Amino acid sequence: MKYKLLALILITITTVGMAQKKEKPAYRLFTAEGKSINYGKMLKELQEAEVVLFGEQHNDPIAHWLQLEVAKDLHQANRQNFAIGAEMFEADVQLVLNEYLAGQAPEKNFEQEARPWPNYATDYRPVVRFAREQKIPFVATNVPRRYAAMVSAGGLAALEDVSEEAKQYIAPLPITVDMELPGYKGMMRMFGSSTHGNTKSQNIVQAQALKDATMAHFILGQVQQGRQVLHLNGAYHSDNFEGIGWYLKQLRPQVKTRTITTVLQADLENLAEEHQNKADFILVVPESMTRTF
Repeated sequence: MKYKLLALILITITTVGMAQKKEKPAYRLFTAEGKSINYGKMLKELQEAEVVLFGEQHNDPIAHWLQLEVAKDLHQANRQNFAIGAEMFEADVQLVLNEYLAGQAPEKNFEQEARPWPNYATDYRPVVRFAREQKIPFVATNVPRRYAAMVSAGGLAALEDVSEEAKQYIAPLPITVDMELPGYKGMMRMFGSSTHGNTKSQNIVQAQALKDATMAHFILGQVQQGRQVLHLNGAYHSDNFEGIGWYLKQLRPQVKTRTITTVLQADLENLAEEHQNKADFILVVPESMTRTF
């Protein structure tokens, strides 16, 4: 009898162990401090924010799926005063974006003229179509790349002579850049060894700051109209509460912002120390997750 009982216990332990190994979650959510949090609790906090910066890895399918789900749920809670903004569209395509959202421009023409990213069809089209179906304002927040290229080559001073029309697509000048921010200092270190002279590295950082400042500017344009904004951007534009978030605070110190970042880990049980405090909420995706490109 004892042997039968022992065998039963071993079988039970083995079965439970196998069942546990079969659990393969596609993602986990954590707070900045590394505590596990469920989607519902995160959503409740996001609903109280004026701006939600959702930092993504551009080729991560889980992040793109969750962005759409967050968009649906925030819109459900705030139907009359909700907008979506995105780094993936530059400010000078706002007209054709508006025409598409209004049902005036055919989708084919919109996608030809709006200069969408190569992964638009798989990663961003669903959220743009959702905005169109629900008549949600969708804001092209990024600076046109030609101006970022100008700054990368000649620093922010290169923008002094652009036309008044061009300035409509750029954050108000002059733009202040805090070169002591850890993220920008990290960029300086990254590019310093591969470029000719310190000036070139500074210009690259200023081009990054131009993007961050311009996205913050257009986000606040919606906030000032009483809308909550869900903004989609690369994680490096909002990680560690810098980038876009820093400019939001400079322009409107009282703005209520919440951030999400996306990281990859082999183990989803615990948040790695290196990822703690990167954002208010950390979306952890398995390193083995398939990529969209």
